[in-house]
Amino acid sequence: MSLDNFNPDAPAAPAGRHPFNPVSIIVLCAIALSVIGLVAILSTRSHHFNNQLIALVAALVAAAIVAFLPLEKCRRFVWPLAIAGLLLLALTLIPGIGVEHNGARRWISLGFAELQSSEIGKMIFVFVLAHYLALNQARLGGFLRGFLCPLGIIGAFAGLIALGRDLGYTALTAAVGLSLLFFAGARLRYLIPAGLLAAVSLAAAVRLMPNRFHRITSWLGFVLPDWLREPLGIPAPMPDDVYQLKQSLAAFASGGGTGAHLGQGRQKLSFLPEPHTDFILASLGEEGGLLFTLPVALLFVVIFVCGLLHLRRAPNLFQWLLVCGSLLLLSLQAFVNFGAVTGILPTKGMPLPFLSHGGSNLLLMGAIIGVLLNTRRAWSRLDPGAGFARKLTE
Repeated sequence: MSLDNFNPDAPAAPAGRHPFNPVSIIVLCAIALSVIGLVAILSTRSHHFNNQLIALVAALVAAAIVAFLPLEKCRRFVWPLAIAGLLLLALTLIPGIGVEHNGARRWISLGFAELQSSEIGKMIFVFVLAHYLALNQARLGGFLRGFLCPLGIIGAFAGLIALGRDLGYTALTAAVGLSLLFFAGARLRYLIPAGLLAAVSLAAAVRLMPNRFHRITSWLGFVLPDWLREPLGIPAPMPDDVYQLKQSLAAFASGGGTGAHLGQGRQKLSFLPEPHTDFILASLGEEGGLLFTLPVALLFVVIFVCGLLHLRRAPNLFQWLLVCGSLLLLSLQAFVNFGAVTGILPTKGMPLPFLSHGGSNLLLMGAIIGVLLNTRRAWSRLDPGAGFARKLTE
């Protein structure tokens, strides 16, 4: 089947032609994670349970809507959509509209609720960048059209997020964007300096923000051994500087293999900050032990692996990049959260997908699941072996 003649509205392939369905497994994993999240929130902060349930219903609606969107036709509106996404991010910087929490401005007040615009902006960003790279596929070896222009798209979205002092999401957006540039075929001689420049810029931004810099140095002082910390001139952290991380590790240690049983955790009693949002995994580790946390980690691994298997059937570069970017948004966010709660990475206000309390991130996850369902429905009409990724390897 020719990729140029691919028709998303063509009749579906005969039943039983594709017995293995990675997307169905991803959906089952997402449902399992969401249920675990509801149980954990009910145990740690029961008064947030109803809000989380409402947000989960909204995420299901978002998934259903995205699942039936004509993705190729939506590309006609990509630039108005890009402008809307950038305006949404810019609104967080306007006093009276943008809301600040913990030093970051990434929320918009809707009166009855707060919308984290960076979550919506990230999905729009992936769609816009995937469209541009696919449209200019033959020019990706050049400097202007193949590197400078897409770098401008990455810089516009990541820059506005950075202005809201949300360096974690800035790094995540830049990492996803540069990864898509690499996968699309941009030259390494451009990408490597750009990656180094992004890292230096992020480090400079951290240095200019005293509280962020102090958080990094405190984390380094806590995790590095004395024989390495002292020559580097990093002081040992004060107890309050790494309080959240210490309480998180104490929760995991207290939980052990089987946990203290649901509802019996002590860290949620004003010891561990954010036990229902960013550090929900630590709460789950205390009450459910390794018996709960290990399956959660495995579910994310299964989602990532099945996402890679699903990519093999992509009919064109645009849809391959759209799914790849969506998968990276989900997986990298989960990795950062796991790293923060276990001390592998500095503490960062980044929720754990599907589990953490928060409607905006659940909406993003719903949209990602919708993209996977949408492409599964469309790609099932392809002949076996006709996938874009497979043709690249033949």
